[in-house]
Amino acid sequence: MTLFYIENATKDLKFLPNEESKHAVKVLRLKTGDLLAISNGKGDLFTARVGIPNQKKCEVEIFEHEHFERRPFKIHMAVAPTKLNDRYEWMLEKMTEMGVDEITPIICHHSERRVLKLDRMERIIVSAVKQSWKAYKPVINEPVKLETFLKNNSFEQQFIAHCNGGCGSDAHLKTLANTSTEVAVLIGPEGDFSEKEVELATVHHWVKTGLGSSRLRTETAALAACFTLNLINE
Repeated sequence: MTLFYIENATKDLKFLPNEESKHAVKVLRLKTGDLLAISNGKGDLFTARVGIPNQKKCEVEIFEHEHFERRPFKIHMAVAPTKLNDRYEWMLEKMTEMGVDEITPIICHHSERRVLKLDRMERIIVSAVKQSWKAYKPVINEPVKLETFLKNNSFEQQFIAHCNGGCGSDAHLKTLANTSTEVAVLIGPEGDFSEKEVELATVHHWVKTGLGSSRLRTETAALAACFTLNLINE
C-alpha cells in the first residue's frame, strides 16, 4: 500500500488532488477497490479505497483514520547551507526519515551559499515523509542570518556544535542533551563557525558541544546530531 501526502486532508476527503491523482492512476495504475494510505503531515493517517480512478480527480473513500500524538521531545536543527545543493537536500531527506521536527537554514560568516530553493526542499521533505510513512511533516523555514536566529529564538536546550579548539574538545552531545525535551542544535558551514559566532552563541546561552573526535562535513554533522538526539530518546 502506497502512502500519499495531502496537506490538510480530513476524513471527509473525497478526491485526490490533481498531481496525486495522476500519480495514483497513471504511474501506480490503481484501480477501483485498491487501497491507499494518506498522511496530512499533522499526525493523521487515513486508509482509503479507490472509487473512480480518474487521472485528474481520483475518487477515494476513507474508511479508517488513526491519529498519532506528537512524541514527547522536539528536534530543531539549524544548519548552514552546504556549497553543493545536493548535499543539503540529501541531509533533509535523511533527517526526515530518522525524525526531525523543524529545520532552519542559517547564514554564517563562512557560508558559501546564501540562496536556497525552498519549494524544491519542501518537495524533497514531502517525498521522504511518504517514503518513510511519517504522520508528521517537518517544517522547513526560510534562511536566516545566524545573528537574527540567535536573537529571536530560545529553546529548552540549545547547543552549538563546532570544531574551534579541535574536534572532541567539548563534551559530546549525547552526554549533555536531556530526554523528553525541546532541543535545538546549530551546525556551521564548511569552514565552521567563526570564533566570534561561537562567542555570540554562548552569550545567548547556547552550550558548546562536540560530536566526536572526527571532523565531519556539515551534512554529516547534522545527521550525527539528529541521530544522537533520536537515539537517547528511544
